[in-house]
This record gives sequence, structure tokens and C-alpha cells, in this order.
Amino acid sequence: MKVLIVTSQPDIISNALNLFDDTFEVSIAGNRMSGKESFLSKNFDLVFYDINFLSFEGKAHSEVFSSFKKAKPQQKFIILTEQENIRETMEVIKLGANDYLTYPIDSLEIKTVTDRVIARERKIARLEAQKDNFWQDDFLEVVDTKCKNMKAVYEMVKDVAPTNSTVLINGETGVGKGVLAKLLHNHSSRKGHPFVHVHCGAIAENLIESELFGHEKGAFTGAIKKKLGKFELAHNGTIFLDEIGTLSPVAQIKLLQVMQDSLFQRVGGEVDIKVNVRIVAATHENLKVLSEKGEFRKDLFYRLNVFPVELPSLKDRVEDLPHIIGVFINRLQQANTKYISGIQPETLSALMKYSWPGNIRELENLIERAYILEKSTVLTHSSFPVEIFEPLKDQAILPLNLNWTLAEARNRNNENFEHHYLKKILAISNGKINLAAEKAGISVRQLNNLMNKHKLQKEDFKPKNINT
Repeated sequence: MKVLIVTSQPDIISNALNLFDDTFEVSIAGNRMSGKESFLSKNFDLVFYDINFLSFEGKAHSEVFSSFKKAKPQQKFIILTEQENIRETMEVIKLGANDYLTYPIDSLEIKTVTDRVIARERKIARLEAQKDNFWQDDFLEVVDTKCKNMKAVYEMVKDVAPTNSTVLINGETGVGKGVLAKLLHNHSSRKGHPFVHVHCGAIAENLIESELFGHEKGAFTGAIKKKLGKFELAHNGTIFLDEIGTLSPVAQIKLLQVMQDSLFQRVGGEVDIKVNVRIVAATHENLKVLSEKGEFRKDLFYRLNVFPVELPSLKDRVEDLPHIIGVFINRLQQANTKYISGIQPETLSALMKYSWPGNIRELENLIERAYILEKSTVLTHSSFPVEIFEPLKDQAILPLNLNWTLAEARNRNNENFEHHYLKKILAISNGKINLAAEKAGISVRQLNNLMNKHKLQKEDFKPKNINT
């Protein structure tokens, strides 16, 4: 271990280090300038630094220390100080120093403090190693992301998954809230037990209580036998309540009781049933706003909002599109015999400019459709709906792509120019087919055929009537 000692009293510290089993390679600096030069020019595992040497050239201790931490953020510091400088020392501790020793320094105290810093760092290193190996192999492709916000989400999952805390996942429809719920469950201590997915919005209001909590035989017309509810089926596991904002007021009350007491009764029943269930809920609505409007119980909202996680929309993580598309293509190839090696760069570039209102669910459906329709070995523009590429259609000439052959580039630009030209002609002709055909120097029949080819409707170019 390499150690730097910056103090006018280095001997006692270097002698104390001999008490350790580890081999220490000690460097000593006896003044401000040599201490600064040694620190900045070499790498050390541990630095003992006199607080007085952190103040020079008119700069305060905290200012100098901050510059040191900025230069070497991971450096471990033990501050050496007199009792009268404790206040300044505490400021430095808050800025990231690991511990401190006060003069006169005792050899055993040096060993104790140094042991503590080393043990703490080794523990952090072990935890980081465990985090690196945290994800199960089946989920590695799910957590592979280049998006800063998604990386933050997965770090939150690492923190909360091993606990029993309730998690509320917020996000637009189609962003993958169900996938995140499974990720939480499969990286928790409950992974060997049931994961029960309930889409609250897909169950009729008069049946939601029965679905969640079960019913007794004869509880209502049609209840010909006893039925276990989703909470009983999820015992010792996780229940995922998707679109929880759609729950009826009565169901909200019963859910609150379960969350408070882990108890409920089946519909038509009188016996309390105790369950051990972790709740993960999801919504595309703002439950806080709904609760303030009286449309969702405030007490239930606060119970659910223990650990909120916000999932970004796909348009806010377009850097992940290449990876996600690759995952979908690989899954399709495993289920089918057709071979698609990937997606054309210019097609991918166009998809990254699309707004994705349906998020990942829309992307998955479009990739499956394109996979079925594609005639070549890569996904191309022709396999996707034309509206996906409307922004590109506004360009008469497509951006140059040297991966195209000359013939392919000519054909693609001819198609795009034709589409662009027809839209302009129809626009200045106010959707009048005869006039547009005349301006284009073609027959009405030819124009109609081209409009069908490019999915253009004359009504879209007629002047709009505005009532004032």
C-alpha cells in the first residue's frame, strides 16, 4: 500500500504503520509545497495530511481540499489536526475526507483509524463487486443502457429490490413498467415465489374486489364455488398492480387495509386472511394530482409512494434504440426461421427522429411487423409504415449514405423526390386533381396512381373552412 504523509511530524506515523501486517511504501513531505507536489504527481492508496498544510497562497483549508478532491476524487484522506482546528477539520470531513487524528498522535490510534478507513474501503469494493454481478443473466439485455436516466433507474432497482418496500412505478403507457416490476421481483428474496400481474384497468369495476381478494361460494350471483383472489395467489411473492389509478373507491379501501395490516376478507366472507405480499404498483397518471382532486385516496397514495421510480419515455432515451431493436430482432429470429441481420443505418437514423408516442410497446410491434414484411436480410424503410418517416419526406433529397450502391441511392432518392414533389404540387393546387396533373405534365390517371402509391389524399390539400 502506498502512503503519503504530509506533516512536520512524520516519524510517529511512519513508525506506527510498522504495526500493520501489510507492507507500506511510505513517502514523506514536510512542508506545504512538497506535499502538494507529491500528492499531484504520484498515486497513493492513503494520504495523511496536516490541516495546516491545506491552507496556503491565501486559500482556505476547504478551498484547497476541494481542489485536491477534484483532481483525485477517489483519494482516501486522514486529516491530522490540533484540537483548536477541529471546526476547520469538520468542514474538510464534510467535503470528503475519510477520518482525522488529533495531535499528539498515539500509535495505536493511528492503527485504529487506518484500519477503519481500509476496512470501510474494502467493504465498499466488495459491495461494488456484488453490484457488478447483481443482475441475473436473463436480464442483462434488459439493463443494458446508454441512457443516463435509465442507469439511475437501474441503480434504484439495485437498492430497493432486496427490501420489502412498496414501489410505485410512474411512466407513460408502453414504457416497460411491467418489465421493471419483474426485474424487481426476480432480484429480490421473493424470486422463488409467485409474481402475480393484475391489470386493474382491464377488470370490470364490479369484479375487481373478487379478482383481488377472492370470493366465497354464493357471495353473489354466479359465484358457484370459492375463488382465491390475486393476493392469496401471490402469498410470499410479489403482486404487480398495473394502472392502479383505475381502482374503485371500495377496492382502494380494501387495498389500504391489506397494506396496513396484511389482512383482508374474501367477498362474502367473514374470516380474516393474512398474507405476506410485496406490492409493486404502476400508473401512467399522476396519483398525487388525482388524490388532491379527491379522485384517489390520499392515505393510499402515501402508502404506495414509499419508493417512487420514474421511467423515461422512449423519445427521451433514443440512444438505446439500436440495442432495443437488436434485442427484438434476436427474439423474433429465435421464434422463426427467417434471418434478419439487423437494420439499415438510414432506417435506424429515421426511427431515432420519430417521437414514439406508444413508446417501447409501439416499437416492438413495428419491429415485428417489419420483420414479417421485409424481403431482404436487413430491415429497411419499405417494411415500416410511411408515416414513421414523414419528417424525412419533407426533404427532397435524402442524406448521402455511402452504404448504398449507386442504383439503390438513385432509386431511394427518386422515390423520396417524387413524394416531395407531389405534396408540393397538390398543395399549390389546393387538392384539385386536374390542376395538379396539368402542372405536373401528367394525366389525371397517372397522378391518381402516384397518389395511391404514396398514400396521399386530395382532401389533405384542400383549403380548410374557418368559421369566425
